[in-house]
Amino acid sequence: MKIGEASRVSGVSARSLRHYEDEGLIVPGRSSNGFRDYCQSTIDRVLVIRSLLESGLPVRLIREALPRLTDEPDAGMDVVCAEFLHEVQSYRDRLAARIAVLSDRQAALDAYLREARCTGP
Repeated sequence: MKIGEASRVSGVSARSLRHYEDEGLIVPGRSSNGFRDYCQSTIDRVLVIRSLLESGLPVRLIREALPRLTDEPDAGMDVVCAEFLHEVQSYRDRLAARIAVLSDRQAALDAYLREARCTGP
């Protein structure tokens, strides 16, 4: 399928599809006229990429993890690099810390709003 249809099917903009290609995350085929040609397995890979990006995982880590997640089932899962796992854990810990800070701020705002409503005009 051409890039427009791939965009519609995947819910990812054509610009993002080109970006994923530039980053080496996907490699669409090419038709005889040079246009990109997306097969279903590439669309499936795009959906995994989108999900990982939405979770906040950096492209650098996605690029490393993607072959293990989208290629052959269980490919390389037994030889996952300890350094990679450490990086993912570290990213997850930083994310948890940010969530805790935001939760504290949310609680402070909730308390302020409760107080403001009680003493309102």
